[in-house]
Amino acid sequence: MTAQDPKTQLHRYLQTAREVLLWKLEGLSEYDVRRPMTATGTNLLGIVKHVAIVEAGYFGVCFERPFPEPVLWEAEDEDNSDMWARADESREQIVDLYRAVWAHSDATISALPLDAHGRVPWWPEERADVTLHLILIHMIAEANRHAGHADILREEIDGAVGHRPEVDNMAPGDQEWWSSYRQRLEDVARHFLDEGPATSG
Repeated sequence: MTAQDPKTQLHRYLQTAREVLLWKLEGLSEYDVRRPMTATGTNLLGIVKHVAIVEAGYFGVCFERPFPEPVLWEAEDEDNSDMWARADESREQIVDLYRAVWAHSDATISALPLDAHGRVPWWPEERADVTLHLILIHMIAEANRHAGHADILREEIDGAVGHRPEVDNMAPGDQEWWSSYRQRLEDVARHFLDEGPATSG
């Protein structure tokens, strides 16, 4: 495949999102990667666990190439168990699992053409028949959505920001500039305090 091959391009976007998710864990304590940062408990290590499980399903079960390794939480019946790491699930275990899922998914991506037929048994019947092309797009969207969540959580934990390690994609301001910028946005927002929620129509 050449650099212009559509499958190569799609895979590159997926791999970038995967790497960003793990990068957002770097340099943090065990507490910080696990701490719930929103009212619904969103946390960094839980995001990685969730995306690993989702990817294993989409590139495995859907193309009759199930992920071969046992997954500790497959037998869990607790709601939202894929969105957090239990005390007996280490960061290393979850990161290693995610990397193993990458390798298994990449084998599927490499082996099959973009128009290869698959089936998503948990989707509505009218949408359950899919192609590898569609699932690649779906997983790029899924991984990047959660990478965006991770961006915000990491900034809230220790102020670290950036799009990816080699390109932070941020304005070149120092702490004083960012503080002034944020205050400017707050001042503008306060002009609308009395307007209430927007309505449609």
